[in-house]
Amino acid sequence: MSDPAGSWNPRALPSQQGRTIVVTGGSTGIGYWACEQLASTGARLLIAARHAPKARDAIAAIRARVPGADVAHVPFDLTSLASIRDAASAIAQLGGADVLVNNAGLVVASPRRTTTDDGLELEVGGNFVGHFALTALLFPVLRDRVVGLGSLSTKMVRLDADDLMSERRYSPFRAYAFSKHAVHGFAFELDRRLRAAGDARKSLLAHPGYAVNELSEKRPDVISNSRGWQRLGGYLSAPFAQGKDHGAWPVVRAAIDPSAESGEFYGPRDMLGMRGTPVAQAPVTSSASPEFGARLWELAEEWSGIGFDLPGR
Repeated sequence: MSDPAGSWNPRALPSQQGRTIVVTGGSTGIGYWACEQLASTGARLLIAARHAPKARDAIAAIRARVPGADVAHVPFDLTSLASIRDAASAIAQLGGADVLVNNAGLVVASPRRTTTDDGLELEVGGNFVGHFALTALLFPVLRDRVVGLGSLSTKMVRLDADDLMSERRYSPFRAYAFSKHAVHGFAFELDRRLRAAGDARKSLLAHPGYAVNELSEKRPDVISNSRGWQRLGGYLSAPFAQGKDHGAWPVVRAAIDPSAESGEFYGPRDMLGMRGTPVAQAPVTSSASPEFGARLWELAEEWSGIGFDLPGR
């Protein structure tokens, strides 16, 4: 485990000059803050996001704070395999990437079960299958590592590996937690397969803790104004929460820490994993198990229609 004492300083990041980092969903929330922080390292940033106007606003906000930042937008819809193929092709034509941060996600699930453009349950189909597809398509031009965005919800909802698509029973938070169990399972299974293939590239995972807009620095052009009850809730949560600017810290560490080891999982250092500087943590046992990972990989290939074989394995 790298840096067990947690000496990483999120306010003094190592140079990433000459490297390209792709961040999905980088136009708002945790993704935006990760992009702003990564831009300060000199990295070239590609924001893969659905809404072009939001992406333009995010790029303008980053450049206002990081003069000369190299940031561009790649159209990307996590819930459409056709869009994901187009995005992967565009990124490859731009020279590929050193780091892929699979940050985008649907956090607030629909009250009723809905599906992606390809007929998959929206949460698992987008948050997991969409990122599995993007990773598989980009892997031939990915030079260093891939980072998945995990969640504390995996500690709150027990995994039902036989009902990941919520076909037997659906509830919004259950579906969201299942998507994050799958994100966890994919990250750890990819790490196992990389090691088995003798591939030096890395698969890591990070989670932001309990991060809310109301405790973040202000970015009015890219972060939506909260409603009154949301602002109140955010301020009341201050003793055990943090802003999304700090919630991005574990993601940034997983993306660029040169000492990070494949298979590590970063999150806030307080005892509940809700706030603080990023340190390596342990995942829930179920979503990290090899049995779940192997089965999940098979399902992802079936659901996406994309084979993901590592050379040498």
